[in-house]
Amino acid sequence: QVQLLETGGGLVQAGGSLRLSCTARGRVFESRSVAWFRQAPGQERTFLAGINWNDERPYYAGSVEGRFTMSADDPKIIIPLQMNDLRPEDTAVYYCAMTEPMKPATTTADDYDYWGHGTQVTVAS
Repeated sequence: QVQLLETGGGLVQAGGSLRLSCTARGRVFESRSVAWFRQAPGQERTFLAGINWNDERPYYAGSVEGRFTMSADDPKIIIPLQMNDLRPEDTAVYYCAMTEPMKPATTTADDYDYWGHGTQVTVAS
């Protein structure tokens, strides 16, 4: 079992930056993939960035590539998401997600087995 806790959300002006962090507890020493998603009101949960269990390199959704940076140590205990040049359309609840051991990091929310409760990010224009 794994527990995830996201922190670092808040209100920021357009063009500003925020740094989110996901802290994992429990059986984190197993080989798990990890990802960040977000969900705006009335919309589906969408993939932002992920790191496979057997790789250190993150990959990104096109909408955030070049603005957001994800990293993770090994084992994946602290998973930051640095967000720069924020836009009003980035307003959403941001979630950290993790898989069971040795499953890939996909862009599909249903493929993830553990979720945090989310942290609100609001970008004012």
